Formats: sequence, C-alpha cells, structure tokens
Amino acid sequence: MQPEKLEQIYLSNLALFGQTKVSYQQWQHEPILDFETDAKIANELGWTAAPTKSLFMRLKGGGHSLLLTHRDSRLDSKRVKQVLGKKVSVCSHEEMVEVIGCVPGAVCPFGLPEAISLLVDPVLYQHDELMFTPGKPELTFAFASRDLDKLLAALPNTVIPLPAE
Repeated sequence: MQPEKLEQIYLSNLALFGQTKVSYQQWQHEPILDFETDAKIANELGWTAAPTKSLFMRLKGGGHSLLLTHRDSRLDSKRVKQVLGKKVSVCSHEEMVEVIGCVPGAVCPFGLPEAISLLVDPVLYQHDELMFTPGKPELTFAFASRDLDKLLAALPNTVIPLPAE
C-alpha cells in the first residue's frame, strides 16, 4: 500500500467535488476491502446509496481502462470489447497497485492517470445515489447519481458510456 498515493487520490476527489460544486456525503469507518465488511458497515451506518464497483482492466496490446458499474454487476467482456475494440482482462492486484496506487477492494473511479479510459455502465443511472471509496478503504463518499455526468466531464480521462444491455 502507498499511503501517500492514497492521500493524493483522496485529495483529488475532494478537489473534484469542490470544482464541480457537487454535494456529497463522507463517512469514516473500518477499512472495507471485501463484500462482508461492506455489508456489515452499510447495515451499521444505514447506507441507502447504490454501491459502485470499479474494475481495473488491462487492454490487449497495452493500456488500461476502468469499468465503473454497480457492485453486483458482472464484467461482460464481449460488450466491453465491442466498445473498446480490444480484448480486456482484469488486472492483477500487483499491476493495479503499481499503475494506480489503489488497494484491491477499494479502487477509486476518480483521480486516475489521464491515459486510463473510463467505461461507465448505464445501470448506475437507475439509482438515486451512488457511493464509492475515494482511494482510502476507511472512507466512503456518496453523491446523487444525477451528478455523475458533471463529475465525469471534469476529468481529464476519456469517458465512454457502455451501451445498455
């Protein structure tokens, strides 16, 4: 784990919310690195926002992409290949930590290097609120899903909407 990198990701998320004037909630809790802890803390804190999942992927032939989707969604690699034009595979934990600095189980969709494209699953817009980990596994942010496009538009990354299933 790279604490300085996680702090940088966290601060970039705070700056993103400030820059876009998007309202958010923040909670501090025990680190969430698996579904069991996530469920326990969600119950304890009474969370109602939809949990997101950020899958960090390697593109065949080089490069990386991140799929932002709902926690319960599965990777549809054929649909992703249609959009990106390349096969993808989920990165190893080691490669992910090296490239983006996030902890496995707490991958942040914002604050990524510019070269990493973001694929956004339209399933996210079916929920009123979304939540994610801003790099630090002991923190969770939530915001209105109607503000997702505003946040994405402020990023330097290429943002690609996935077609609906």
